[in-house]
Amino acid sequence: MRDVPDLPLRKFVAPEIVFGPGARHLAGRYARNFGIRKVLVVTDPGVIQAGWAGDVLASLEREGVGHAVFSSVTPNPRAEQVAQGADLYSKERCSGLVAVGGGSPMDCAKGIGIASSNGRPILSFVGVDRVPVPMPPLLCVPTTGGSSADVSQFAIIADARRKVKRAIISKAVVPDVALIDPETLTSMSSYLAACTGMDALVHAVEAYVSNAHSPLTDVHALEAIRRLSSRLVASVEDPGNVDLKAEIMLGSLQAGMAFSNASLGAVHAMAHSLGGFLDLPHGECNALLFDSVLTFNFAGARERYREIALALGIRPRGGTWASLKRDLLAWVRDLKKQIGVSSTLASKGVVRSDLPPLARKASQDPCIVTNPRALSLRDIERMYEEAL
Repeated sequence: MRDVPDLPLRKFVAPEIVFGPGARHLAGRYARNFGIRKVLVVTDPGVIQAGWAGDVLASLEREGVGHAVFSSVTPNPRAEQVAQGADLYSKERCSGLVAVGGGSPMDCAKGIGIASSNGRPILSFVGVDRVPVPMPPLLCVPTTGGSSADVSQFAIIADARRKVKRAIISKAVVPDVALIDPETLTSMSSYLAACTGMDALVHAVEAYVSNAHSPLTDVHALEAIRRLSSRLVASVEDPGNVDLKAEIMLGSLQAGMAFSNASLGAVHAMAHSLGGFLDLPHGECNALLFDSVLTFNFAGARERYREIALALGIRPRGGTWASLKRDLLAWVRDLKKQIGVSSTLASKGVVRSDLPPLARKASQDPCIVTNPRALSLRDIERMYEEAL
């Protein structure tokens, strides 16, 4: 009998994906195919102003699908907004959801779906695999190239009372369809493009070094790193270039498929704590913390970081692990400088007395479990200190 490799069982979940210019115009057709009579469209004022929500509403109308609109979504969507959206979903007798926007509207839509199906407040589902009843059909039209909420089993909701962002991780919150249209990225500001691009890059890096990585996720993580690292600067500098935006959107998609199935690490755990505390953009939080976490984690995944360096185009010069680490950090810092997201925690108002509660909340985030190195509270505090 042939020997069978001793490999752990792995699963991989992803929605149906339609990728390409004009994909947003298919929302109505897909809603009709699901038999949805009336959808709740979850979006935000900026996406409405850019015209992307209007395109989706027009597609619903062409297919005879009724709709109501919930647009009271802020960056870092709050549990209260999810509750308001769930009330509207029930009042309007909707039977499906369409999210149009970045991570905030998509996470809010996921929260609305979870709360509506299960009849409980959204924060009661925080953690891993704690959603007993699947949400209604959800179609996502992402308009930023970073969050990958359109393909992931993560929903991040802010707990305003405790000033922290909470992660809900479950295959029950994977959207049914992702309509990924690179044209929607052309309305982003340069700074938003930089922040969301950093979010996507950190997704890929953390997925590749995660202690839950697998061959199924590695291929997507490494390709995302190659694609994003070689095009992010040019994409930020040339916001109207649809070809470049398509590459960023594809890199974000690949990073999303990787992290959704391999999970993340300390950068995201710490960013969720920081973002909830200061209500900062998530991608910016990741960029602020990326260097200090890489410095700490390197010893726990040196071979994997070597593969990341090669994917970034770095050719190690010194031949030692210490020199490789220096080269990686120099590359990350140079990228952040080029795209304009090289500020510090202190410049955002963080002081040393804030660090213990930030570290405590980060230590309770589900993403910390798959970090490649075990972390103490003091380790997390030190990484925040280095980012001051």
